[in-house]
Amino acid sequence: MTDTPRRRPPLPTREGTLKLKTRAPAGDTPADNAATPATPPAWRKRGKASYPDQTNAESPRRNRADDARPPREDRPPRPFGDRPPRRDDDRPSRPYGERSADDRGPRREGERPATDRPPRHERKPWTGEPRPAPQPSPLRDDGSIRLSKRMTELGLCSRREADEYIEKGWVRVDGRVVSELGARVQPGQAVELDRRGQTAQDSRVTILLNKPVGYVSGQAEDGYQPASVLITAENRWAEDPSENRYLNSHHRGLAPAGRLDIDSIGLLVFTQDGRVARALIGDDSSIEKEYHVRVEGTLSEDGLKLLNHGLTLDGDALRPAKVSWLNEDQLRFVLREGKKRQIRRMCELVGLKVVGLKRVRIGRVMLGNLPPGQWRYLGANEVF
Repeated sequence: MTDTPRRRPPLPTREGTLKLKTRAPAGDTPADNAATPATPPAWRKRGKASYPDQTNAESPRRNRADDARPPREDRPPRPFGDRPPRRDDDRPSRPYGERSADDRGPRREGERPATDRPPRHERKPWTGEPRPAPQPSPLRDDGSIRLSKRMTELGLCSRREADEYIEKGWVRVDGRVVSELGARVQPGQAVELDRRGQTAQDSRVTILLNKPVGYVSGQAEDGYQPASVLITAENRWAEDPSENRYLNSHHRGLAPAGRLDIDSIGLLVFTQDGRVARALIGDDSSIEKEYHVRVEGTLSEDGLKLLNHGLTLDGDALRPAKVSWLNEDQLRFVLREGKKRQIRRMCELVGLKVVGLKRVRIGRVMLGNLPPGQWRYLGANEVF
């Protein structure tokens, strides 16, 4: 085998396979080839690559049509046919952005007219000044607000539930049914749920769980199961005072209202009621949450004062807290906010290490004697 490339086989012709003939030396003309023309047509000539001795000569024309075409300077200008010129002097000019149905056809759906924007060369140069503040819509100058937001402010339901009830026609404003999403009302107007909406709202349940160590509050992560897997008929507390019957539909839309770290234990709330969720974890929530925290280390009087007020996390000053000693190694924390790992980070700032954390109260609802890993319903007479 050699490294020389294989030559492409010759193409077939009318007489058969094309035979490659050796080129005669310059100046010699074979006598037996007198019938054929000495110089083949331009379209049959080969390129420079076939004749190395012609590499510096002009390249012959390869198109038959080009042989009969006159030079470019002798050709007449190409006619346009029936197409009119693009711009005629007698044609009246249009303002910028104005469209013509004859030239461009109808405007496409969603296309904005450009009459309010001047050409680029007529635009004002940028001066670096900030844009003016947007003007408030005149439709909202009357003080009206969205109906769903008004229902949330009144404590009737959450925003998501309000939109659901409005679509179903279960909301009345001044005695008139309103079923249009985005409807606006005045603060003084009377908003109420009809009987069907109140029944649907009352059927939503809230569950109290004593979360053990090793479960996460929300979605499963890092191989750990969510605490919601403990909410089963077998794990219901035998001494639950509620008369609610356990149903599989109680898991629909059930979400944790608050969180506990994987190493923390105690009271964890799951609810279907948007009013409860907003009261516990809303931006304006002021419900107290009480924790019993076992710590290691030495705490000075100044450190105890800082735990009560004066610490900063993530660049934000913490709200005032109530921190006091329960016994020699346990602190009692009462907070009105819930940042991520807040108590553990607060203790680290004053030189303490948390070795155990338990939530025992949320608002006026106590953990009580609820065993770890078991749950119960929030009673009808219990309010956070």
